Amino acid sequence: MNKLYIGNLTENVTTVDLESLFKEWKIPFSGQFLVKTGYAFVDCPDDNCAMKAIDTLSGKVELHGKSIEVEHSVPKRQRSRKLQIRNIPPHLQWEVLDSLLAQYGSVESCEQVNTETETAVVNVTYSTKEHARQAIEKLNGYMLENYSLKVTYIPDEMAGQQSSQPPPSQTRRGFGQRGPPRQTSPSGMVRPKQQQSDVPLRIVVPTQFVGAIIGKEGATIRNITKQTQSKIDIHRKDNAGAAEKPISIHSTPEGCTAACKMIMEIMQKEAQDTKFTEEIPLKILAHNNFVGRLIGKEGRNLKKIEQDTDTKITISPLQDLTLYNPERTITIKSSIEACSKAEEEIMKKIRESYDNDMTAMNLQAHLIPGLNLKALGLFPPSSPVLPPPSVPPAAYPPFGQQSESETVHVFIPALAVGAIIGKKGQHIKQLSRYAAASIKIAPAEGPDAKQRMVIITGQPEAQFKAQGRIYSKLKEENFFGPKEEVKLETHIKVPSHAAGRVIGKGGKTVNELQNLTSAEVVVPRDQLPDENDQVIVKITGHFFASQLAQRKIQEILSQVKRQQQKIVQSGQPQQRRK
Repeated sequence: MNKLYIGNLTENVTTVDLESLFKEWKIPFSGQFLVKTGYAFVDCPDDNCAMKAIDTLSGKVELHGKSIEVEHSVPKRQRSRKLQIRNIPPHLQWEVLDSLLAQYGSVESCEQVNTETETAVVNVTYSTKEHARQAIEKLNGYMLENYSLKVTYIPDEMAGQQSSQPPPSQTRRGFGQRGPPRQTSPSGMVRPKQQQSDVPLRIVVPTQFVGAIIGKEGATIRNITKQTQSKIDIHRKDNAGAAEKPISIHSTPEGCTAACKMIMEIMQKEAQDTKFTEEIPLKILAHNNFVGRLIGKEGRNLKKIEQDTDTKITISPLQDLTLYNPERTITIKSSIEACSKAEEEIMKKIRESYDNDMTAMNLQAHLIPGLNLKALGLFPPSSPVLPPPSVPPAAYPPFGQQSESETVHVFIPALAVGAIIGKKGQHIKQLSRYAAASIKIAPAEGPDAKQRMVIITGQPEAQFKAQGRIYSKLKEENFFGPKEEVKLETHIKVPSHAAGRVIGKGGKTVNELQNLTSAEVVVPRDQLPDENDQVIVKITGHFFASQLAQRKIQEILSQVKRQQQKIVQSGQPQQRRK
């Protein structure tokens, strides 16, 4: 993606003018400028040079009195479902970006790209080319918090070869692209080999020690990677001028620990040589989604690690999180040996949480075909794409066909209502648009009510998105403590004649549900059916547990409904199930 389109040129612009302009701004180019009436094309040596040209010149530099436009040149045949959006406000919240993108179609993925610019860049994949076309037409030049968005196509390099390839299997479903999984992340980093951990160890080090870690002509860092069989990325260009720099280590868990220990030893030696007297703690970056489980109930997990390793561990506050900083900083203070042991235990917990979430995502992909979990913003953008389920379940058709709307009641702390609604109702409106669901908050049952009911109506995917965002919002706004996992009570109504099927003989089904989902599932026995002959099923648990329980109960209801339809079609009398 190194060919550039230069637009909004006057008729008298020449090749010499463009060459002088690029040289003036120190932007490398290769070959000759191809100048047409009103526009031109040029090749850049690599994608970094192309991005520099776009960020430096487009809309910011005039040539013969006109502000020029610079963007990636993409032939029509290569225009794909993928877009790159630049100049995003640096502190924009995920939900604002999500709701904006969702206005133009279904988004399959949204991944941040590391750049040297202050503003953010994301790569977005829509479900169809038409959705991508609408998005680029509406969003290019769109003003967002006084920033003008720049949107371009990411070319489909395989477009010219598709006609000679067989079409992808129509039975494969899931939230990733059809076809083989991608082998690189947006930054071009090769994914770790299969035996390596999917979760890299990310640490931050004082900027003054980066040179020592790299060594003369890179000799030190090469030695570390060779000895530990790891791949180490030192993000020197991130946060120019910052006092600390992040380092990503990709290897087996043992390789990550060994590399981290060697880096700590290098920093300690450099500190002694330069008479640096301040303590150098080990700082680990961890995605916020995993931190609650690392801490454990009442902080038990973290306390145990501290006791077992003889270290002091602190975690940065939730208030530091933004759209482009979803990581918390875990600071460990002690000797190098003790810090290394603590790192090993901390990363073990984080990898366990990651693996559990990946398993849960697989289950959700099975239960809700076509659901794009990766685009929901609930997981780190570095999470690898999961393979689509091999066998689509019969209980749920793909979205957009015959999925029925569902109504779910989610109970939140009464004090959290303002955070869910937002200023002048802005947040709840954005959430409703993003999830494609109706979201209403019921009146309080009394002046002292400690909970309020959120009524969500929509298809299964809408339920997943809306409820997921509500769970995340409550955590972000500190309605649950840093050591506390968000667990909410959810009610769904079922026909009274189907309640027995949910419970099962002797409570067998409901017990199996609880064992499978880790959620508490209760069908109160003393309740009377409402005016619609329905009763309530109560589900309590963390987000994935609740979602899995809801889907399983809906599956049971679908089976009951199909059986009833068969009975009606056969003309047999319908028996009421006790």
